[in-house]
Amino acid sequence: MKKVYKKLAVLILAAAMLLSMAACTSKEKPVTQNGSSEESTGTADAAGGTATGGEGTEKTRYNCTITAMVFDRSNAPDGEGTVTDNRWTKWINEQMAEYGITVKFIAVPRSEELNKVNTMMASGTAADIMLCYTGSTVESFFKEGGTYDLSEYIDGTDKFAQLKEYLGEDVINIGRNADGELWSIPAKRATTSRTNLNIRKDWLEKLNMEVPTTPDELYEVLKAFKEKDPGGVGSERIIAASVWTDGAAGPVAHAFLKNCADTTQYAVSSALGRDRCWIYTDEGFADYMKFLNKLYNEGLMDPEYYAHADFSQTQKEYFVNGRLGFWEYDVNGNVDSLRGGLLQSLKQNNPDAEFVSIPPLKNVNDGVVYNNAYPVNGAYVFIPKTAENPEACMEYLNFLAGNGGFTVFHGFEGEHFEYEDGIPVVKDAAYNAQTKDWIRHDLFLVGNQGYYKTETEFMEATSKELPGWEQYVTDNYTNAMAGTRMHESSYSAPTMVEQSANIQITNDTYSVKAVTCAPEEFDNVVAEWKAELKKYDIDKILAECEENYKNFNN
Repeated sequence: MKKVYKKLAVLILAAAMLLSMAACTSKEKPVTQNGSSEESTGTADAAGGTATGGEGTEKTRYNCTITAMVFDRSNAPDGEGTVTDNRWTKWINEQMAEYGITVKFIAVPRSEELNKVNTMMASGTAADIMLCYTGSTVESFFKEGGTYDLSEYIDGTDKFAQLKEYLGEDVINIGRNADGELWSIPAKRATTSRTNLNIRKDWLEKLNMEVPTTPDELYEVLKAFKEKDPGGVGSERIIAASVWTDGAAGPVAHAFLKNCADTTQYAVSSALGRDRCWIYTDEGFADYMKFLNKLYNEGLMDPEYYAHADFSQTQKEYFVNGRLGFWEYDVNGNVDSLRGGLLQSLKQNNPDAEFVSIPPLKNVNDGVVYNNAYPVNGAYVFIPKTAENPEACMEYLNFLAGNGGFTVFHGFEGEHFEYEDGIPVVKDAAYNAQTKDWIRHDLFLVGNQGYYKTETEFMEATSKELPGWEQYVTDNYTNAMAGTRMHESSYSAPTMVEQSANIQITNDTYSVKAVTCAPEEFDNVVAEWKAELKKYDIDKILAECEENYKNFNN
């Protein structure tokens, strides 16, 4: 059924291209999520010829309109416009007018990203520049003939030098296939730091206990939280621990994995692990799941975690209400304003509460601290075949890789930031939050987490964005970078793409069974889990991942 859907999508895309008669884009207004024609106003000059700018360099004049996808988080402050029509979209068009390009923005709800992207591609209503965080999905669009090979714009030419310099070869090559075709422009991460282990420091101090450094020590701490109720919230209400329970390999899982020291095996395992198949490739992952099973059966975890429609939101409520003792969560999640300023809210009710990050735990097999990390890229930018001027789209991406992206993210010197030792440091965090921060990440398509030269610069600048909470931010990123960082593979095996739905359902089902079953049933559940994965070509997928690693590193 899935293959039929993909073929149908390609046919629809082809039909859309044949029907289009416009020189650059359709005359119809771009369609937003709710079916309305929401778009930004453009100011590009329609004059022909070339324009000169930027140290005397001659700029190509495209004389066209392109559309670009932008995430809508429904967070636009009052008076700042909409996600598609605001100060920054207008500024972008003022700059792109030098190239004869008007950029119109098509809003996609962030919470509906994957479904919406699939729908837009299938119906021929995709923006000229699209964005998706699931690489296998983007690559499948290319394999079915629905997107452009972008290698001609990157290889053997200096035309888009800013883009190539900013991303770097390692990031760019993530979007290549074995034939050298470039099916995506991967967005560069400012930092690969991924996860924090957060703990109620004030509870530890009341119990006169040290910060845990091993899984065994963590278990003893969690038991004490539950049994001794240091926060006085009622033992029956305490959620001692909230750990990734969907099969993801976060810092706690890395304290059990057995192949972290083997570069090859880890790379192969992590390629499958993105679809939560660690249970099949690393014996230590079963030990991790058994640890969760122990926590669950002893009442140290949320007894109904699997029933929450929005797991993270529920855990945030536990955090703010003072019920949560330990949380494995996104880096800087305890104080990040974009995730709700959780500690700030907790302290309003309990000024003495301290929910802080701690370093990752030592591995039970070799005593080394291994830390999970993102790949060097984040989202995948791609250009559908319905785009009639892919080169103009690449020009826009090149603009974002230079001063354009820097300004969209940091704003203007003197108004939004000042330089300190060469680092852009925010002047007024509240002003920036109101005037630009709400939109900056989503307009900066070629990067994730901001326009920075180094991780150190990122960390120092980011800490200044939360006045009064700088040390928390610094500690969070320091701990998220601690130990040996294990970067997740970005490779998507062809068979994994085909079987992803079946494998996801299998892992969703069995990860819950493994955590919640009676301890004596655990081994049988794991055996069933592995047997079920075999039905969906897991051995073939494993072989493809091994072959990819071999080819990529030879």
